[in-house]
Amino acid sequence: MSDPSVRSEPAAVKWAVVAVATLFIGLFIVLPLINVFAQAFVKGWEAYANALVEPDALAAIELTLIVTAIAVAANTVMGLVMAWAITKFSFPGKSFLITLLDLPFSVSPVVAGLVFVLMFGAQGYFGPWLIDNGWKIIFAWPGIALATIFVTFPFVARELIPLMQEQGTTEEEAAVTLGASGWRVFSRVTLPNVKWALLYGVLLCNARAMGEFGAVSVVSGHVRGETNTIPLQVEILYNEYQFQASFAVASLLALLAVVTLFAKTVLESRVHTRKGGH
Repeated sequence: MSDPSVRSEPAAVKWAVVAVATLFIGLFIVLPLINVFAQAFVKGWEAYANALVEPDALAAIELTLIVTAIAVAANTVMGLVMAWAITKFSFPGKSFLITLLDLPFSVSPVVAGLVFVLMFGAQGYFGPWLIDNGWKIIFAWPGIALATIFVTFPFVARELIPLMQEQGTTEEEAAVTLGASGWRVFSRVTLPNVKWALLYGVLLCNARAMGEFGAVSVVSGHVRGETNTIPLQVEILYNEYQFQASFAVASLLALLAVVTLFAKTVLESRVHTRKGGH
């Protein structure tokens, strides 16, 4: 057993470290968040509400919700498939597949957006054929959805893989031995065991999808009322010196951050409680 005194520090050092950490969080995280709401309401509730119900703002909110729903749904399904394949089966190229899973974390979102432009733009590999057949990807919502799916792809899978590796395959093998089909094993054994981690991954994916700027900015074309998401609408309003309106729209993302933090805390407590029960 290790000696607790080895890891102990003088009280002055401990409180100094705590104070520095608290000061950093207060200055660089809490204070800017509070300032967003303060600036959003600087002209009162009426100006705040008017900024949110402005047609371009409503269009940006609607597009953001649609794209986020598509990205979260796609990444939830693919995250489950990826995690199940990686943790439950052995196959050639498995290590390479795990490496590819982290690619969106390594590539700049702007570069990711440019890749889609090169593929589906008017001068891209598939762009001319798509345009001739009436399909518009770039500078339209499909391109925004593709870019958002790309940058948020790892979140669900990365939450599921460690947990599913820890759980192993014993329960699934027992279910198969008893005659359960593949779908029944997944729905009755695998899914219930990972539901909280799955919800946690979905939560992170949703937050990132709503706040994505770089990749979406490249593929959107910045068409007001059509291809602007909430972050792009905030940028436009700020560049036009409509500061109160820009902070009002930005407060939606700030509120999302607060809700995400609360939900994250609840889900983490659920996961810890479940592990403690085992």
